[in-house]
Amino acid sequence: MSDTITTEAQLKALFGAVGSASIAKETARLHPVYQSWIQASPFAVLATLGEGGLDVSPRGDAAPLVRIVNDKCLWLPERRGNNRVDGLRNILQDPRVALIFFIPGIRETIRVNGRAAISVKPSKLQSFAVNGAVPQCVLEITVDTVFFQCGRALLRSGLWDFGQHRQASEVPSAGAILSALTNAGIDATAYDLELPARQANTLY
Repeated sequence: MSDTITTEAQLKALFGAVGSASIAKETARLHPVYQSWIQASPFAVLATLGEGGLDVSPRGDAAPLVRIVNDKCLWLPERRGNNRVDGLRNILQDPRVALIFFIPGIRETIRVNGRAAISVKPSKLQSFAVNGAVPQCVLEITVDTVFFQCGRALLRSGLWDFGQHRQASEVPSAGAILSALTNAGIDATAYDLELPARQANTLY
């Protein structure tokens, strides 16, 4: 017998039937109760798929992170970043996206699946201005499915239990990672010293 699951029948036998609540929580639109939850979220993770493969990356802003246009559409501003634009390139090839929204201290999360378009309409960009700085573009996301995820993963991980968190000194810094990957071509100490000011000056 193989140790690898290869069919849906095997998956069903492994995990059992889906609970009624897990079915009832999925909607094809942004129900008002989901809207109020999402409007309290300052952080999400965006997943995309393109010819180059998968991409998943964080998005953050003061809550609400996204603007809910109606029960089938939300807008997500694309702020300054590292200019890799892996996710945006994927959207040009395949508009399907997935988002998972977090609220600090809350164990449940909200998942949204949909299709995105990239807008650079000036009035839309201006509506997301912060301190006079506008985003590079705005993702217009048409909603296909929405549901909340129970808090077991965050509970098991202790994500919001700050007493369990590691100290920054216990893991490699951004400079240390870059130094290791470039055979010391990037000076770790200098990079880490300059990073806070560089991030602050380029936040928006």
